[in-house]
Amino acid sequence: MEIHRALPQDFRELLHCLKMRSKYAVLLVFVVGLVIIEKENNFISRVSDKLKQSPQALAEANGTEASLATAENGSLASLRELDAAFSQLRSHLRNITLQLAGDGDPGPRRHVLLMATTRTGSSFVGEFFNQQGSIFYLFEPLWHIERMVTFEPGGANAVGSALVYRDVLKQLLLCDLYILESFISPAPEGHLTPFMFRRGSSRSLCEEPVCTPSAKKVFEKYHCKNRRCGPLNITLAAEACRRKQHVALKTVRIRQLEFLQPLVEDPRLDVRIIQLVRDPRAVLASRMVAFSGKYETWKKWASEGEAPLREEEVQRLRGNCESIRLSAELGLRRPGWLRGRYMLVRYEDVARAPLQKAEEMYRFAGLPLTPQVEEWISKNTQAPRDGSGVYSTRKNSSEQFEKWRFSIPFKLAQVVQDACAPAMHLFGYKLASSPAALANRSFSLLEEAQPSWVT
Repeated sequence: MEIHRALPQDFRELLHCLKMRSKYAVLLVFVVGLVIIEKENNFISRVSDKLKQSPQALAEANGTEASLATAENGSLASLRELDAAFSQLRSHLRNITLQLAGDGDPGPRRHVLLMATTRTGSSFVGEFFNQQGSIFYLFEPLWHIERMVTFEPGGANAVGSALVYRDVLKQLLLCDLYILESFISPAPEGHLTPFMFRRGSSRSLCEEPVCTPSAKKVFEKYHCKNRRCGPLNITLAAEACRRKQHVALKTVRIRQLEFLQPLVEDPRLDVRIIQLVRDPRAVLASRMVAFSGKYETWKKWASEGEAPLREEEVQRLRGNCESIRLSAELGLRRPGWLRGRYMLVRYEDVARAPLQKAEEMYRFAGLPLTPQVEEWISKNTQAPRDGSGVYSTRKNSSEQFEKWRFSIPFKLAQVVQDACAPAMHLFGYKLASSPAALANRSFSLLEEAQPSWVT
């Protein structure tokens, strides 16, 4: 009898021992995973620091364009392989930790990138995603990188800038907002900064718990619009980003679509790219108002016509149009890595039917269009005619999108048409043959949008 009674007690002790060992094993796996992830973050940071070297340092390191190509085929290829391996490992570890924590499946996490150029209506379209409560939206965070890292156009410098932007963009989509601290000036102290560019354009940075109590005697250069918040706590912002189900980011500083391939192929990300374009004649007319000082040459030539436009001005315009066209052509060719992940949108189509285009963009991104977004669109596309400022996102959109036709001189429109004809043809913008045609409201300068623009 004593032996019979002792067996269950021994069995219970054995089970208890096995349970304790299992817990320690799970803890050990979790700790090892964290160590590996931390090492990967350090590795990526070192790569980022390397990419943030000045153009001169990049040129000296790489020598000629030939040596740059060699480096890209050699060391950069190795870095990509390592980065891909680390990405897969992190993805597996994240799934394991979620399972150990007992979390349910929250659904697929989307990463939306709105890619545009200045004065194309990107702030307005970006609000379509900013108003969705489950999306963490950032407005032009790469502005800080452009201010701190200067690259001249062309050659190795253009490649260097694209790599820096891409590296930072990847970390931001992964909610690593700390990467911005190296570029914000003055540098944040204790992860606090009052200098996050256009903070008020991101609802996620102006709502609790990111919106901390305002601090006295702290100058907020970029503050929230509808409430007073203290300096941005980057740690709280990063945590808020991780709590949101999706991430969206708007930028006018990435134009080379091909450089985004590593982001699209990163297993940690589910990237959907929306490229927003606008009639280049309208873009020039808008820039001449918004950035008046930079277009004095254009305005003088248009009004006086005494001296011809400088060739470098026209070449810059042509280069901008060509970079936009080349990226769009790449997306529309449907390469394997972009299939189902690229959408081309014209601002004019959004202005004419904002709710319809919002539904199409949300459907493309695999996201639900909420009543809050629909309400915002309704309120902000029926604004009074005199209530729209240069930087406002509230406009009577159906009347605004062709307003430029009656303010730009025909001679300027001709320059744009000559420089940007290939891009205009691709995007379905008709050329005006005379001043009368340009100002004729009954003559549409817009062809019908093509269904093939959604890939």
